[in-house]
Amino acid sequence: MDQIVRKNVLVTGADGFIGSHLVEALVAEGYKVKALSQYNSFNNWGWIENVNCKDKIEILTGDIRDPHYCKFITKGIDMIFHLAALIAIPYSYIAPGSYVDTNIKGTLNICQAAKENGNIRIIHTSTSEVYGTAQYVPIDENHPIQAQSPYSATKIAADAMAMSFYNAFNLPITIARPFNTYGPRQSARAVIPTIITQIANGAKEIKLGDVTPTRDFNYVEDTCRGFIALAECDESIGQTVNIGSNFEISIGDTLNLIKELMDSDVKFITDKQRIRPEKSEVFRLWCDNSKIKKLTGFKPQVDIKEGLQKTIDWITQPNNLKKYKSEIYNV
Repeated sequence: MDQIVRKNVLVTGADGFIGSHLVEALVAEGYKVKALSQYNSFNNWGWIENVNCKDKIEILTGDIRDPHYCKFITKGIDMIFHLAALIAIPYSYIAPGSYVDTNIKGTLNICQAAKENGNIRIIHTSTSEVYGTAQYVPIDENHPIQAQSPYSATKIAADAMAMSFYNAFNLPITIARPFNTYGPRQSARAVIPTIITQIANGAKEIKLGDVTPTRDFNYVEDTCRGFIALAECDESIGQTVNIGSNFEISIGDTLNLIKELMDSDVKFITDKQRIRPEKSEVFRLWCDNSKIKKLTGFKPQVDIKEGLQKTIDWITQPNNLKKYKSEIYNV
């Protein structure tokens, strides 16, 4: 890809976990970045407050649910990395309308703005949750889609909306479908920070939901490398592409690995409020990453043990640990 042509990029959801790391990675690659944080009256920029390149980016505050705002912020942009979304599955059970507004309508607004402002290239963020429980493994991009939660339903719809703009208007879109990303700055609603923060705060018993499901965990820097690799690959336009490690591990084995790395003898107990409804639990995710390898040459660089150690080192720093409410269930 010619970076001279596509130098000005917008990252929606830049205030979030993956978005903030992507901002840092893009700046390191020489991109000129506009970072969108959700508007709030406190003028808090989320994790953008912690990035190592604040003086090199333009920070915007606004909301993708507003189509007028989306059209305004995409003027003069060459590429959009669209990550803004509501992602917590438990909250989607009780507030599904919010997910429709942000995930589906927000994606529509970004796509329409990109179309009206010169057919801007979009890297749209999907999720492995759209596959539901694996019907075969590893999961390639042809695997059936299953809406096992309101969250996954809205992401399925958002993906379809994005792809419809490629089919109907030739908008240059790639759907990036990352599997379970983890690392520094991930919120406590996710299982890995839940385990680490409870151990770091001296818990003798770890409260978790079902530990039998398997996941394909990816360190956040690898996920960001995948995003950029797809952005720089014109052959990925009009394609849906998995980003994953092709390595499957159960939640229980992940817990034991973290215990080992943190030298902990903590006990695991089941917290019923953390268990998903039976038909909503995704019991197995394992990524087939051969497509992204073929298209871009991408392959993960950080294995699970190294990634967990990096995450532990970051979370256990006192200034970071105090940001987490490990004693409550974070939805």
